[in-house]
Amino acid sequence: MADSPNCDLKYLSPLQLFERVTEQGEKVRALKAGKAPKDEIDAAVRMLLSLKLSYKTTTGQDYQAGLPPRDLVLINNGTTEEEDEDFVDPWTVQTSNAKGVDYDKLIVRFGSSKIDTDLINRIERAIGQKPHRFLRRGIFFSHRDMDQILDAYENKKSFYLYTGRGPSSQAMHVGHLIPFIFTKWLQEVFDVPLVIQLTDDEKYLWKDLTTEKAYEYARENAKDIIACGFDINKTFIFSDLDYLGTSTGFYRNIVKVQKHVTFNQVKGIFGFTDSDCIGKISFPAIQAAPSFSSSFPQIFNGKENIQCLIPCAIDQDPYFRMTRDVAPRIGQPKPALLHSVFFPALQGAQTKMSASDPNSSIFLTDTPKQIKTKINKHAFSGGRDTIEEHRKYGGNCDVDVSFMYLTFFLEDDDRLEQLKQAYTSGELLTGELKKVLIETLQPLIAAHQERRKQVTDEMVKQFMTPRKLAFEF
Repeated sequence: MADSPNCDLKYLSPLQLFERVTEQGEKVRALKAGKAPKDEIDAAVRMLLSLKLSYKTTTGQDYQAGLPPRDLVLINNGTTEEEDEDFVDPWTVQTSNAKGVDYDKLIVRFGSSKIDTDLINRIERAIGQKPHRFLRRGIFFSHRDMDQILDAYENKKSFYLYTGRGPSSQAMHVGHLIPFIFTKWLQEVFDVPLVIQLTDDEKYLWKDLTTEKAYEYARENAKDIIACGFDINKTFIFSDLDYLGTSTGFYRNIVKVQKHVTFNQVKGIFGFTDSDCIGKISFPAIQAAPSFSSSFPQIFNGKENIQCLIPCAIDQDPYFRMTRDVAPRIGQPKPALLHSVFFPALQGAQTKMSASDPNSSIFLTDTPKQIKTKINKHAFSGGRDTIEEHRKYGGNCDVDVSFMYLTFFLEDDDRLEQLKQAYTSGELLTGELKKVLIETLQPLIAAHQERRKQVTDEMVKQFMTPRKLAFEF
């Protein structure tokens, strides 16, 4: 019955289908080599052909032995034109749609669940206060097993938070703040421990950096993270280059993950090639390990059954799909996830921002004058070509970057709705909308810069020292 072509192949991922085809091919060869009865060989061949057809239907590619599909997001926005497709992996986000990536299709493609009104209402009941604006506005839009986290919380069982940052440059931009703003809120309302991974090892492997420079960036980024207001008694920030050498629990979990993920699987999930260095191939296990509480024996007293909740951008999901697949096989609970949308570049929502392009975003080091100049000069407008046309037809908030940024940073829901109505009707001009954004971001970034000045090297050392936090396990 397991070999029936009618089994639920449509629910398998491209990588799972690839592995099923490979297994069935080996079975056919074994039957032929063992001179099995003709009807048995014929049935196995029919199953193999059926699996190959399902593989081609799902991936659009013919099965090729030894060449698994890249488990990246390639979703079609209703056309057959190749340039009209969204492409998402942990390093690249591309879409030709000025509105940005089609997140509803991304949910289907990744197999996650939409954060709907029922879940938001349940979170509100659990915490006894209004949900964060990122939840209210769909900025965090997708999840895996958040209902299990709420079950645990309502039954007085603890969980912990894990998020991270890849320190590729000294200065962070406003988009980098999104997961930390939300994680800080989650930590406060649920009162749980938080671990923050700085993947300086990843940046060394992927970028033209020395290990010393990657570690220096990690410490500098830690100052910006600390400036978000995290509680030192409840938060552990760690550099992979530092912590991996001091924690037996962390390294043991890395090795367990490494043993249970094949080279074919990481090639399929992350698109690695035979010419990639082996450090890249083994890195996903390092990002997976903080999902397990036993990686932090000093915090969790060696307990292995504390569930983890990971707030992150949706492009990081491939790492944690792999982690969730491995977790039961190494006796660990699957991590739960909350996924955010991508923060758009000033030039529009088609791509993520680049830390190497100073005009693609507002950086946390920018002066009030730089903020004003960048927004006025580079922020993509949803307005019309002339004032007359704009007054007549109105602006498009779906593609206007200034409005998108206000969705992230303007706390007042009523004010945001007023701006949307005024801009859509043509009453509010693009320059006036940009002015609102400038007046919103200037004080926010100035306040961040002031807090960062108070973060000393000694404070960074304290946050990054493995230690017991203010929780009993």
